[in-house]
Amino acid sequence: MLQLKNISFSAENEDGKKEILKNITMDIDDGFLAITGPNGGGKSTLAKIIAGILKPTSGKIFLDGEDITDLSITERAKRGISFAFQQPVRFKGITVHDLIRLAAGKEITMSEACDYLSQVGLCARDYINREVNASLSGGELKRIEIATVLARSTKVSLFDEPEAGIDLWSFGNLINVFEKMYSTLGGTIIIISHQERILNIADKVAVLQAGELKSYGEAKDILPEMLGSTASVCPVLTSNVKGAE
Repeated sequence: MLQLKNISFSAENEDGKKEILKNITMDIDDGFLAITGPNGGGKSTLAKIIAGILKPTSGKIFLDGEDITDLSITERAKRGISFAFQQPVRFKGITVHDLIRLAAGKEITMSEACDYLSQVGLCARDYINREVNASLSGGELKRIEIATVLARSTKVSLFDEPEAGIDLWSFGNLINVFEKMYSTLGGTIIIISHQERILNIADKVAVLQAGELKSYGEAKDILPEMLGSTASVCPVLTSNVKGAE
């Protein structure tokens, strides 16, 4: 179980200190959690705090009862937290096969690596030996990064707006990837998203607005109310998937 206890985060800006997150408390069990809400609500900041990229100004984070608040992103990864960035990192000189093998943390066959690529809608023979560099598009990098998360099979898999930069056809495949991942790998999947199709496959939904947790609970209880009042709660549920307009 992942537990967030009174997580707050402040950052300096030109007007002084701005409070981005305010006393966020959640007990996150195994299953599929979608975190949504208006832009600027603190969703990506919360994701980075869970991953260990940012340290909260106050509050505590526990994983299976262990206080991991002060652990680095590397130490959290060792304990089973994986994070897929909104804008994937490029690794010049490293092939896609190397990246998937490193993510898995063990030697895997070419066939196994290709299977992970196939699961995210990429033709393995076209990508397995390519470098993870500027020759790949943002959408290609995003899918390769998701393949590395699949290869890791961690306790907590965290995705920050995985639909960003993905074309409409690939987005449909992405939904299938998360459904399969959820049904076969177990653990906790946390997705930051505005996409209604992603929210609809979640067990639970958390709504962040202006740095506060406005609602958190079973998706079947949260979504009808939220989607019925998007103007006041979540005004950006419209698709930002390329080609979806």
